[in-house]
Formats: sequence, C-alpha cells, structure tokens
Amino acid sequence: MSSLPIVAIMYDFDKTLCTKDMQDYSFIPSLGMTESEFWYYANSLGQREHMDSILAYMYAMVKISKDKNIPLLRENLVKMGKNVELFSGVEDWFRRITDFGLENGVLVEHYVISSGMKEIIEGTSISKNFKSIFACEFLYDESGNGVWPKTDVNYTNKTQFVYRINKGVLDVANDVDLNRSMPDDSKRVPFCNMIYIGDGLSDVPCMKMMKAYGGYSIAVYQSKDSKVEELLKNGRVDFIYPADYRENTGLDKTVKNIIRRMSISETLYEEYSKQKREI
Repeated sequence: MSSLPIVAIMYDFDKTLCTKDMQDYSFIPSLGMTESEFWYYANSLGQREHMDSILAYMYAMVKISKDKNIPLLRENLVKMGKNVELFSGVEDWFRRITDFGLENGVLVEHYVISSGMKEIIEGTSISKNFKSIFACEFLYDESGNGVWPKTDVNYTNKTQFVYRINKGVLDVANDVDLNRSMPDDSKRVPFCNMIYIGDGLSDVPCMKMMKAYGGYSIAVYQSKDSKVEELLKNGRVDFIYPADYRENTGLDKTVKNIIRRMSISETLYEEYSKQKREI
C-alpha cells in the first residue's frame, strides 16, 4: 500500500469525457429512435409525473425496450461502451496525469461521478483507469433484463459520492461508515486534495462543494457560451477550458499546476507535523 498523499480527480462523463450523452451513441439507435425522440419521451414523462429526471430516463429505457421486445441486458449495455466517442487526449490522459503525480510525490486517483449509465462506462476503453465508477445502474431479473434502478446518481446526490471518496467508503451500500463521525485528519482524501471536472449546471453542487472546502473545480466545454462563462463569473468554478485533454493544453497545464501545488502543501504540512511532534 502506498504511503504517498492521495489526490482525487473526479469526472462527470457525458460531455466531459465524451462528446454527448452516452445513450446517444448506440442505445437509442438500437431502439429505432432518434436522440430527440427518446429524450423528449423521457423528459416529458419526468415533467408530467413530477419525477426525478434521472429516474425518468432510466424508466424510459426499461419501458421502451419492453414495448419493442428488445432485451435490456447488462452485457449489451457494456458492449455499447465501445462506441462512445471520447474527447481528444482522453485515452492517455489518466496515465500521463498519474505519472505526473508520482513525479511530484502524490498518488493520483481517478473517479467517475456521472448521471449516465455505469454499464456503458464500464465498456469504454478508459474504464480501467478509474478507482471507482459512481453512476446509474440497473437491477437485473433472473432473465438478465434491467427492471429497476439499482443506483440513481442525480445532480444533487452527486455530492454524497464526493464524501465517499473523502472518507474512503466506496461501497454505495455502506451508509453506516459514510455517516460515522471521523476526524478530518483521518479522512482518506482531504477535500483540499480534490479536483472536480464537469461540463456545466448539472455539476454545480459538486463544483460549489469544492470551492467551499478548499478543492478545485474546472468546467470544460465543446464550444464556449454564456452558460460556462457565467459559472466562472459567479465564482462557481475556478477555471473553464475546452474539453481538450491533450498534453500542453490549458486544461493539462492547469491540472498539473494544481497537483504541483497540492504536493507542496502536503510537504509543508508534513514538515509542520514533524516539528510539532518534536516539541
């Protein structure tokens, strides 16, 4: 087990690491529907029934699959992950950033906190890079069909997964240890050693949490618009950059600078603690 200080980088997925909603690449076409048709159905259902929007789209996946007599199998959703289109530089981003962390004396861990489907993310070429994937997931019946949401990650409850990473309680079924009081200096990943990367308003609760507790938040975008600029203007994020993960881009340089700063802070804290013990 490494004794190095840990830095956690947390990512949204849709429009953060990949170019659009992950269902759009393969799942929706497999239903014989257009993206606009499926999302109109899901969003209208949510508004009409006053549902959580994430539960509404998950129900729509189950209902439409059943109506069209198309099995909603976990293995099929995982296979669909192969067709997810990632932004430039994402494929080798995790290795480069992890190596940079080690060069600076910290262990970088990568996490997903997404309202997309865990099954699809697991099928992507980058899934092996994540210590944990917190995302929506189905419960499957004896025939292997998805029948019920096992995990629902909506825009506000995303913050619970930040706390899980903070305390090292990664099992979503373990609420006892998550809610147990714990001294700040015994938590596995301090908030000040966290970076959250997302694409917009759905990530604001986690971004504001980073700002409040000493971490960093970055909003990425495909095309700059007033919404992402407002996030920066209103102090909801620390930085905004194009979703370009290649080496020497603005995003790459800033994340490395943040890691470098975190490493220096850890070194100073260790020196302070050492001197305090010697008194």
